[in-house]
Amino acid sequence: MNILRGFATTFKHVLEEPVTVQYPEQTIEFQERYKGRHELHRYDNGLEKCIGCALCAAACPADAIWVEAAENTDEERYSPGERYAKTYEINMMRCIYCGYCEDACPTEAIVLGHDHHLTFTNRRDSIFTKDTLLVELPEGAQTTPQRVRPGVFNRAIPDMEDPL
Repeated sequence: MNILRGFATTFKHVLEEPVTVQYPEQTIEFQERYKGRHELHRYDNGLEKCIGCALCAAACPADAIWVEAAENTDEERYSPGERYAKTYEINMMRCIYCGYCEDACPTEAIVLGHDHHLTFTNRRDSIFTKDTLLVELPEGAQTTPQRVRPGVFNRAIPDMEDPL
């Protein structure tokens, strides 16, 4: 009797539509509020939004973020502030995707994007560096470091001798 009941359950589920998604051939849409891979954003002129304050690292409950700050100069400017993040690393194996780093950032530099394609073949690959996290340059923007006139942070100039 129990065998017949077991076969009945099996046959009932055979005729149902499968729930499994055949990834990567098929994908599903995520909600807008989905928190995925981290991104470091830039201003429209190409300067990095991160000012190296390390508030994101202080807010991280998993201690997954490491920020080392350095001073900006007029010859080499990475961000509009006095400092920039010389080293910015996130250990994705430790990250719990809570979004506290995004909430703590005063310049909205670190943002949890919607990318969910995160695979690693070894532990070293799971540490995302600044180069990995920075988004692409906006169209027409210059790469960092930029040369700027003293006190002018909103645009780079090609030659320090040229008047504005």
